Amino acid sequence: MLPASARLRKSSEISAVMKSGTRFSAKLVVLHVAQSSSEQTKVAFAVGKNVGNSVVRHKVTRQLRHAISPLINAFPAGSHVVVRALPGASQADFTQLSENLKFALSKVTKS
Repeated sequence: MLPASARLRKSSEISAVMKSGTRFSAKLVVLHVAQSSSEQTKVAFAVGKNVGNSVVRHKVTRQLRHAISPLINAFPAGSHVVVRALPGASQADFTQLSENLKFALSKVTKS
């Protein structure tokens, strides 16, 4: 579980990250990463209706939250990250989602 201090909560901050942040894609997820002035890395999740119904979206969100919590320290300090799930995420299991997150994170650390 992510601590409250590691979550992006304001919709204005989330939309700003999605508009101005750099995108790093994988097969099942897209990471939008923007630098901020804070020292804390903060994460939000965007799982739209194209992924599935409410039950499926919440399941995918829980899996992504669990998969990203050990990876938070790998992001550059002060990053604001929005993890956007793509439609294929509904059929993926936890291992596949985790591997996709790690793959997208490897692109972040290279840039």
